[in-house]
Amino acid sequence: MALSDKQKLMRKIQAQSFVLVDVTLYLDSHPNCKNALDFYHKHKAIKEKLIKEYERNYGPFTAMGVEDTDKWTWSTTAFPWERGES
Repeated sequence: MALSDKQKLMRKIQAQSFVLVDVTLYLDSHPNCKNALDFYHKHKAIKEKLIKEYERNYGPFTAMGVEDTDKWTWSTTAFPWERGES
């Protein structure tokens, strides 16, 4: 079964999340490693960009992504981890 654009974007966000957890663990034991810190900031920016794209197309990625001032949209749309196009 082919992945939808929404699912592909979610997978990219999940991959960046994994990268960030991994480099965070490394930085915990190597806090002065400039290369690792640069790597962290690069992938953090990529993840933030992907989340903005997700929110622009599909709604809030987390409750903190709710920007609507007229209604609470976090619980009125499908959560990011739910399958399907809704």
